[in-house]
Amino acid sequence: MKIDMGVFDHMDQGHFPPHELYESRLNIIEKYDQAGFYGYHVAEHHQTTLGVASSPGIFLSSVAQRTKQLKFGPLVYLLPLYNPLRLIDEICMLDHLSKGRFQLGIGPGISAFETAYYGVGHLEAQRMYREAFEVIMAGLTQEVLDHQGEYYRYFNVPMILRPYQDPHPPLWYGAAHPGGAIWPAEANVNIVVNSPRDRARAITDQYRETWTKTHKGGETEMPKIGLVRHVFVGETDEEAQRIAAGPYHTWKLSHVELWRKFHADSTLWPEELDEAMRTDAAIVGSPETVREILEDVMTASGCNYLVGRFGFGDMAHDDLARSVDLFVSDVMPHFQK
Repeated sequence: MKIDMGVFDHMDQGHFPPHELYESRLNIIEKYDQAGFYGYHVAEHHQTTLGVASSPGIFLSSVAQRTKQLKFGPLVYLLPLYNPLRLIDEICMLDHLSKGRFQLGIGPGISAFETAYYGVGHLEAQRMYREAFEVIMAGLTQEVLDHQGEYYRYFNVPMILRPYQDPHPPLWYGAAHPGGAIWPAEANVNIVVNSPRDRARAITDQYRETWTKTHKGGETEMPKIGLVRHVFVGETDEEAQRIAAGPYHTWKLSHVELWRKFHADSTLWPEELDEAMRTDAAIVGSPETVREILEDVMTASGCNYLVGRFGFGDMAHDDLARSVDLFVSDVMPHFQK
């Protein structure tokens, strides 16, 4: 089985000061670049230790300068929190800084608490997202931007800075259920899926069915269908689980930090690593174990792109670097055939 490899990074703070985390991650991202990973995708979160790349464009500008072939982008820009005109310029700048390696992930945001800090209600965020996306696509593809909507109004704005990629950088979107796969498939948009393999398969089947009907007879290549998983590789299963268990628990506490602050909870992922492994949320073990599980889950889910959370929680830099080295040397080659 041949699949491309990518990275999804929450940039959760763990116990590190941000300046140390940024430099550590940039060093690891250089490894991804040199090893031939397809893409690096960073999350955007606000007012929580779950993500300290809260302005992903700033961090990604460093990624552009520290890499040569790795594609990269936000997964996703939280569109209701941006002025679309301002974001159009940022997208174009990152696309040019990387000479066409920028990938544009878009979404409304999944945390009502984070958007509420910005004065945006969760239901309103959906409408703002749709309108902002319309404005951004127009601004990236037209010479003059005119838009009069509910939230945004622009009159005869010259679009001086154009994207490096024509007509715009590739789009990415998170699909959480089969219905959410229809629009991306129709629009030729790459997707990522966080779900267990059976639910992921329902999403990917819907995506392929819709994409095939929409693009029948064309020469367009099917976009990436990414599966997100925690991934950690050790010399043995026991070593890998011992090292990854603590950082996974720290990551989970960051994930539910705001939920619990407001007396709610998120049950998307288990709190402990052994349960995450049992419920198909994490792939942890020796190279042989990781290869076997990865082949099974990619086949069962119908995905063609692994998007691994390789660094998470308070994982030490050396542990992360060693895991990535083992993945590159003993796992990746099996999936490049």
